[in-house]
Amino acid sequence: MPELPEVHTFQQYFNAAALQQQIMKVVVHDDKIIRNMDGNSFADKLAGRTFVSSLRRGKYLFADLDNGDCVLLHFGMTGDLKLYQEEEDRPRFERFAFVFADDNRLGFDDARKFAHVHYLEDRDGYIAEKGLGTDALVISEEEFLAAMGKRKTSIKGFLLNQSLVAGVGNLYADEICYRTQVHPASVVAKTPKRKRVEIYNKMIEVLHQAVEKAPYYKEYPENWFWEEWRHLDHIAPDNKSKVQIGKVAGRTTYWASPWQKKY
Repeated sequence: MPELPEVHTFQQYFNAAALQQQIMKVVVHDDKIIRNMDGNSFADKLAGRTFVSSLRRGKYLFADLDNGDCVLLHFGMTGDLKLYQEEEDRPRFERFAFVFADDNRLGFDDARKFAHVHYLEDRDGYIAEKGLGTDALVISEEEFLAAMGKRKTSIKGFLLNQSLVAGVGNLYADEICYRTQVHPASVVAKTPKRKRVEIYNKMIEVLHQAVEKAPYYKEYPENWFWEEWRHLDHIAPDNKSKVQIGKVAGRTTYWASPWQKKY
């Protein structure tokens, strides 16, 4: 599933493909992923409009229109974007496409239909309604530590809570815990402050490293972060702990114990 770095890549792709391009029409093949109106209404709202900017908040991409409204693109498990002109290049699972004045089409492809697309008249109101926390690349150390507080949830549960820190998902949460040698099931309130600070710093480090490499979630390189260690029985850097697999915060989780200490 696309997480913050992958959605950042989508944002760069969207900006290059769609900003300042007038939308001549929107072709809707399947409006299931358009969550707050039917496909015809969605197409009518966008005809003649122009995308002027974009905002990414965590895993959410907001495409701002020239009338002050916006389109929310949340990619779910299998959402994708593709710019093309010829019909034979249309993505196999395209659900709708923006057709621009320059004859380019930007298709939204989604095989499993878990994406969420909304036409919004109040972006900030939607963010408040969803309770999205501060973006993980923007949050300060002070705010991060304050959000941790005396919570009795697991470290992984905290990192996955989008109302506290927006953008970290399952894979990057495991990576952060692995780099800090903290067991993902550690209780936040029991984790020493020095480790909480380290978790914050490693989160920023990992996300910045990922963003700089412009990841595409369907084609990670072989040496991409967790690809190097997130395998059952992989030997941890202490040369004795083996990577295990289980459920933490309701998600499939990998860790190496006792190298990753549980607090």
